[in-house]
Amino acid sequence: MMNPDYRTGNYPVEAFPLQGNRNDGFPGQPDGSRLVQHTTVNINTEPAKDHIIWSLCCFMYGNPCCLGLAALIFSIKARDRKVVGDLEGAQHYGSTARCLNIVATILTSLICLIIIILLIVTAVKVQQVVSYNRNLYRGGYYSW
Repeated sequence: MMNPDYRTGNYPVEAFPLQGNRNDGFPGQPDGSRLVQHTTVNINTEPAKDHIIWSLCCFMYGNPCCLGLAALIFSIKARDRKVVGDLEGAQHYGSTARCLNIVATILTSLICLIIIILLIVTAVKVQQVVSYNRNLYRGGYYSW
C-alpha cells in the first residue's frame, strides 16, 4: 500500500531539514537519527600475576615469621585460580602473595642490615679492646 502523500508531494514540514541548518553529526546521518551506533571495545586484560618466583625466593632465603611460606601458598593458589579461569580469585590471591612478599623482603633486608651494623660495631669494639690491651702491655703495667 502506498502512502497517499507520496504521489502528491505533500510532505510534512518536519521531514525537511531547514535550509542553512548545518548538521554537525556523523556524515550521512540527519539530526533526528534513528540509527543507533554501538562501539565494541575489546580490553585485553593482563593475566593476574602470581609472583611465584618472588615467593620461592622469599621462602628459600628470607622467611621471617614464615611469611615466605604463606606467600608461596598464596602464589600457588593464585596460579591454580588462573588455570581454572577464575581471574578475580587469581587477582585476589596474587595481590595477597605480593603483600606478603613485600613484608618478608623488608623484614629480611632489615635483619641483614642490623646484622651488618652489629658486626661492624663489634669489630670496632674488639679493635679498641685489643689496642687498649696492647698499650697496657707495652707500657709496663704487666709484670712477669
